[in-house]
Amino acid sequence: MRLDVAAIRRGCPSSEIKSFSHLCGAELDHFRKIAAAEGALTVACTQQAAQFSDEAGNRLDAINFVNVRETAGWSRDGARAGAKMAALLASASVPAPDYPLVTLSSQGVILIYGRDEAAIEAGRLLADHLDVTVMLKQLDDITPPAATVFPIVKGTIRSAKGHFGAFELAIDNYARPRPSSRDRFVVDAARSGVTSRCDIVLDLSGDMPLFPAHDLRDGYLRADTNDPAAVLRAVLIARDLVGSFDKPKYVDVAPALCAHSRSKRTGCHRCLDLCPTGAITPVGDHVAIDPNICAGCGQCAAACPTGAASYTLPPADTQLQRIRAMLLAYREAGGANAVLLFHDSPHGTPLIDALARHGDGLPANVLPFAVNELTQLGLEAIVGAFAYGVSAVRYLLRAKPRHDVTGLSQTIGTAEAILGGLGFAGRRLATIETDDPDALGEHLADIGTLAAVATPATFKTVGKRRDLLRFGLSELHRLAPNPVDVIALPKGAPIGAIRVDASGCTLCLSCVSACPTGALRDDPERPVLKFIEDACVQCGLCQSTCPEKVISLAPQIDFRAARAPAAVLKEEEPALCVRCGTPFGVKSTIDRIAAKLEGRHWMYPAGNKRIETLRMCADCRVIVTSEQQFDPFKGVPERTPPRTTDDYLRQREGKD
Repeated sequence: MRLDVAAIRRGCPSSEIKSFSHLCGAELDHFRKIAAAEGALTVACTQQAAQFSDEAGNRLDAINFVNVRETAGWSRDGARAGAKMAALLASASVPAPDYPLVTLSSQGVILIYGRDEAAIEAGRLLADHLDVTVMLKQLDDITPPAATVFPIVKGTIRSAKGHFGAFELAIDNYARPRPSSRDRFVVDAARSGVTSRCDIVLDLSGDMPLFPAHDLRDGYLRADTNDPAAVLRAVLIARDLVGSFDKPKYVDVAPALCAHSRSKRTGCHRCLDLCPTGAITPVGDHVAIDPNICAGCGQCAAACPTGAASYTLPPADTQLQRIRAMLLAYREAGGANAVLLFHDSPHGTPLIDALARHGDGLPANVLPFAVNELTQLGLEAIVGAFAYGVSAVRYLLRAKPRHDVTGLSQTIGTAEAILGGLGFAGRRLATIETDDPDALGEHLADIGTLAAVATPATFKTVGKRRDLLRFGLSELHRLAPNPVDVIALPKGAPIGAIRVDASGCTLCLSCVSACPTGALRDDPERPVLKFIEDACVQCGLCQSTCPEKVISLAPQIDFRAARAPAAVLKEEEPALCVRCGTPFGVKSTIDRIAAKLEGRHWMYPAGNKRIETLRMCADCRVIVTSEQQFDPFKGVPERTPPRTTDDYLRQREGKD
């Protein structure tokens, strides 16, 4: 393939660029010399990465590998791919922080759950490697083996929970066969409610999966017995599941930032709605994520409006820095009309490789960007990409996704509303749902030319997703073709305002105490309700807490909100203590309470001065009632004694 070294140097001006024709062979000594020098090193070859890693020895941690062949050079547009190569190299140079790990351990205890002898045969294949138990839903037509190599029992799994290394199964109709079984199994009396624990589950039952998004549950293997190859693959995977295994802790949780609940009122539940594996559960006012179950889809972090859930592989700010480096290098190298293609490695990388080897390859303006999961991408990534000068964004998905991508669809819908409102015409965002490399190439070729911002932003930020989003939106608004002030957003967007029916608001300020971000505020000097739109995350706690039900959410983006002072939503005259003059409440509320009680309640007879205590502050009320030696029980009307069971029985018998 052709290398445009001049374009690469323009895109990576702070790096020393060297090109070779056979670095892994005749020119290998050049690599050894360069690898021995200090500083970070990027090698634009992944095919021979193993060889270069061996040669690097102790310097391996300082080397990045970037594929510029299948993603750029092997293309019908390969001669014009110099700017793309510079972009790929620049993006790879951004260091990613280490991520935490979770260790799962397995002793090799496996339950094979089936319906026929296929499960027993799977047990035979695994008996020399794992501690096997086979459980069949029925044993009526099964011939007992001559020797008991592993237990074979009867039972039906009612429910399952847990994770690899710690599954817990609730079993009904459980029974063990008698050793004296001859031509058919004879079982003891069945019982239900039995609990079984194991490290691995091999499900050959043909029933519904035991777990949601079962493909993402480590240690839970499932195969159709009508497909012997699939059963063999599952057996081979299970055979190796013994020992300790590290997996990334994909999501960090900061409970103090969570807006899930306050005072037993539910607010934000975006993550609970989106989690495909059920790894997220409510724990009081916040949620908890079980890292043993979490499969790393990242939808919770992408949707979290406060930053309580944050993705670690990589963090959102590192990801945005990689996008920034890619797009700025592409522009410096002379590239134009950039299309950002987000993809994952298990599905997207082989598809791109196939298109490069057997088709036209990626167009020169399509910049592939690999992520762990497409659903981890939040609104800040899209907004930042367009601010940095991208023309369009595409997401390469499987034809049949492994899990629900509702969160990604919601992110795209919100971003489309923002881009459309700011004057970005055309189809700027879309998913490509295919397993066919030719279909991928056709879609990319049909994108066409879409105008980007005239002068891309260059900002570089660190922090949580909301900080990245806030700054990215301000930059995009500054550079947009049609920078309007207010844009309505779809329901569920993490940005917006609230509407308060002031005529029904009593200024009880319950909403203020419930608001987790301080968007709603009061004033200690006077009865007033204030709102700071820039802090609102649309969690809905104010709406669910309001006793008068006069608050509603208004998803929108007001680009003036970041600089706007707190808006007054409701203000009233304070109630002044009639004894000392201290303000202590809302005058209209105190007047309404007094009007309802005077003459209608035994404690406040009409014309009695006792009603004035309602118009006093708490201190004066205590003083006055003490001076008057007021007995709150004096004059209490006698109550009819409660009816007992004997009363009802006598009434039924006609004695009363």
